[in-house]
Amino acid sequence: MSSYQAPTADMRYVLDVVANMKAIAASEKFSDASDDVVDAVLEEAGKLAAEVMAPLNKIGDEQGCKLENGVVRMPEGFGSAYKQYVMGGWNGLGAPKEIGGQGLPWCLATAVQESWASSNLALSLCPMLNQGSILAIERHGSEALQSQYLPKMVSGEWTGTMCLTEPQAGSDVGALRTKAELQEDGSYLISGQKIFITFGEHDMSENIIHLVLARTPDAPAGVKGISMFVVPKFLLAEDGSPGPRNDLRCVSVEKKLGIHASPTCSMSFGDNGECVGYLLGRESEGMQNMFTMMNHARIAVGLQGVAVGERAYQQAVAFARERVQGKPFGAEGEGPHGIIEHADVRRMLMTMRAKTESCRALAYLTASAVDRAQSSTSEEDRKKWKGLADILTPVTKAHCSDTGLEVASMGVQVHGGMGFIEETGAAQHMRDARIAHIYEGTNGIQAIDLVGRKLQMEGGQYWRSFIRQMAEFALGISQKGPFAPARDALERSLIVLSEASETLFKSFPKSPRSAEAGAASYLRLFGLVTGGYLMARQGLEAETRLKNGDDNQAFLKAKSATARFYCLHILPEAEGLYTPTVSGDETLFEIAAEDL
Repeated sequence: MSSYQAPTADMRYVLDVVANMKAIAASEKFSDASDDVVDAVLEEAGKLAAEVMAPLNKIGDEQGCKLENGVVRMPEGFGSAYKQYVMGGWNGLGAPKEIGGQGLPWCLATAVQESWASSNLALSLCPMLNQGSILAIERHGSEALQSQYLPKMVSGEWTGTMCLTEPQAGSDVGALRTKAELQEDGSYLISGQKIFITFGEHDMSENIIHLVLARTPDAPAGVKGISMFVVPKFLLAEDGSPGPRNDLRCVSVEKKLGIHASPTCSMSFGDNGECVGYLLGRESEGMQNMFTMMNHARIAVGLQGVAVGERAYQQAVAFARERVQGKPFGAEGEGPHGIIEHADVRRMLMTMRAKTESCRALAYLTASAVDRAQSSTSEEDRKKWKGLADILTPVTKAHCSDTGLEVASMGVQVHGGMGFIEETGAAQHMRDARIAHIYEGTNGIQAIDLVGRKLQMEGGQYWRSFIRQMAEFALGISQKGPFAPARDALERSLIVLSEASETLFKSFPKSPRSAEAGAASYLRLFGLVTGGYLMARQGLEAETRLKNGDDNQAFLKAKSATARFYCLHILPEAEGLYTPTVSGDETLFEIAAEDL
């Protein structure tokens, strides 16, 4: 497996050109995000990722996790690496200062999270879920819960989980059966089973704080009867330190296709009738609380697609430079050449590069929209940015995770037969990437959410505004410059996106199943076109900086070329997605279920 280097130059460029870091830093809320701070954060995070976390990626894949006497033992070196992460203060980077964090923008924290996920996806899942748990407790917890749990969770000394899924329910959260019974002291006794709990048990932190969805005895059926509870692994002593063990346990750790060093646990609560939990928010508000951390997690999972794509791309390029085989058409001289000179290998490498960069821009834009919604001083601006974040969240989760797997698969192809051999490491990236399509709401659920909920918000004003913004940008591209062909491709794809959006917006209220049938194709269409817009923005800015004599000539030339490649080789796929988006559900259900 090749070494990993954080793409800090591209991260910084996207933060500037797409996320508009200067505008975010100009707000009172994020005024600490000066240029010097951003540069230092990216550089130091890249060092920790490359030097400490990346070397453990293959070790974790090979050793996996082991459940011993109720404790999950992490692979060699993971505990030390996590300790360095905590000691560096990285866990509180994007948390508010009021709860012990550093108060920096989430888009910067997102760039840093990409480094963790690229270097070691399995290990990165632990802090990712902890940060979502912190957000839920900060937004919905009582002062007592916040003071008891947030300081140690923000520091990373304690970690958090989301305990949602149950064996019989799957993605149907409303079908959960876990119970919560109120006690005289105001606590609740929790009883039930949860599955697929990432880092539900491990030996890297001194306490694990589970956020558990459960149903009180008199609660109504379905999602309206769900509440959320803080259920610590160790109950707290009077001084706030971990005290006696709570009545919960890890029953098993799943054997998985990938992310072997991330323990996916089956958890049992209240086997002895003594599992204590504390209500988070009010009864029957569990779904509201869940979406607070779920939306955070969905953007983070989309980012994992970017991260794995970047790691797979770096490895594929390194292999293609070293692998000597054949003589490319048009090559001069005798003897075999590096496969990086073959046109088809270049096609694959450029595709990997362009798709990854487009998704990085999408993920950072979504995170920056969240920052702008939080830091804007006017209600109108807050609504505008929140609306954009709401629209882009399912697109980021699904499109970026889809793309990450595509890129990782292409990385295996670049390696040829050696890509199918585990020792190269190319296969691990592909295996690790596969889960991102599934957890935090499958990509099909994201597509349904986009079509059924997000398109309908405020009469469609948010998606119409975003498409109009992209169209106005396309019209501003010169018809004579190097991006003229890209302008044509972007304009055509935007027409398709606009027409498909209008069709689904109108058809969903009348025929939701018909609209659902085209939802996955529509989400891919939305992601591809948004990617084209964001790549064109970056490419044109690169051309401007080149003309102005910017010192980083090689980087800017590569950015311009990558953007034009995306628009000419990848963006045209969008036009082919119109028909499956609007064709309805007739052919899906024409064959009876028993005849499939």
